[in-house]
Amino acid sequence: VLEPVKEYLVESRLAPIARREGLGSVADLVQRLITAPSVKLKSEIIDAMTTNETFFFRDKVPFDHVRDTVLPQLLKARANRKSLRIWCAASSTGQEPYSLAMLLKDMLPAGWRAEIVATDLSLEVLEKAKAGIYTQFEVQRGLPIQLLVKHFKQVGDVWQLNPDIRAMVRYQQANLLQDFSHLGLS
Repeated sequence: VLEPVKEYLVESRLAPIARREGLGSVADLVQRLITAPSVKLKSEIIDAMTTNETFFFRDKVPFDHVRDTVLPQLLKARANRKSLRIWCAASSTGQEPYSLAMLLKDMLPAGWRAEIVATDLSLEVLEKAKAGIYTQFEVQRGLPIQLLVKHFKQVGDVWQLNPDIRAMVRYQQANLLQDFSHLGLS
């Protein structure tokens, strides 16, 4: 749902897809999607329309709150279970759930298990997130140098997140406007 003032955004992002499909307008593209639905076309439209702005430890305050308040309370409340499962919605290319994974890795007592369920609508960004490979620019945005050295390996001109951190995060597609009980977060 977009306000009429955002019409330019829809047009600029979807017009190239409409042209490639041999259609005269974005309205024709929408009609095609309704009358002849295609998983491939739907996925392309989703990828074109989503804005995937993210970076490591984005918005410092929530991560500080998790570290200083939420995690200590969860450790106390879950002391008998010694496990945590956390949902990171709209995870984009993975920097935020991986930031959370690094935080948990460094703070959880021995014997504890943590799983982060990371979801996004876009299959394209989820594939990038699963790989855990980031450019120099991406790791410079919000990631403290000590965490880069501790949790990443440089491979050529990119940075690969270590397998132990990647293993803490499970990625899957989810639409926040639909039922998400299938995520197993109870």
